[in-house]
Amino acid sequence: MNRRTGKTETVMKRLFMTTLVMLTLSVSFASCGTDDTEFAPNTGVPAPPANNDDNSSSGGGSDNPGGGNDNPGGNNDDSDDEIMSNKLRITVGSSSFDATLEDNETVKAFKKLLPMTVNMPDLNRNEKYYYLSGSLPTAASNPGTILTGDLMLYGSNCVVLFYESFSTSYSYTRLGRVNNSSGLASALGSGSVTVTFELQKE
Repeated sequence: MNRRTGKTETVMKRLFMTTLVMLTLSVSFASCGTDDTEFAPNTGVPAPPANNDDNSSSGGGSDNPGGGNDNPGGNNDDSDDEIMSNKLRITVGSSSFDATLEDNETVKAFKKLLPMTVNMPDLNRNEKYYYLSGSLPTAASNPGTILTGDLMLYGSNCVVLFYESFSTSYSYTRLGRVNNSSGLASALGSGSVTVTFELQKE
């Protein structure tokens, strides 16, 4: 066997192995995309377990998809005037922001979880997020552009509050929007933060 044929065989073996590895990886990734695994917003990281009782509380009892029993004052009475309100108050430390909620099935379910105080970690220096312990109805679509102050649901159980504007290829169900987002980014800061969501009377 001559030297040139040996090099060609080595190159062909490497090419074959590379192709085989790439094919195996693409099949693996394709099969991962067909299940119902939730991923954290803007990442390929699987969502954390549904138990989010650390530093968080939400209204309701054990039937409440929003979490623990630490705050039994939740809105589970559909006849209450506040449940009809689409005005939301978001409190971060000493700062409060008024938001307007959408009129959709997701928001109706979300309002039943309020009031709720949660610890929201930071992601990508543009959003804070919190995983609910249960799922909400969804009607996800791609907004194209996220605006500062957008309040969205990623998947069926991840509440996301955006504090920077950017283009996105991800799909969300819109919950609402902060009316005046001036100061929102500085109030939320760069790390995890405690945020309270509560309905306001009309």
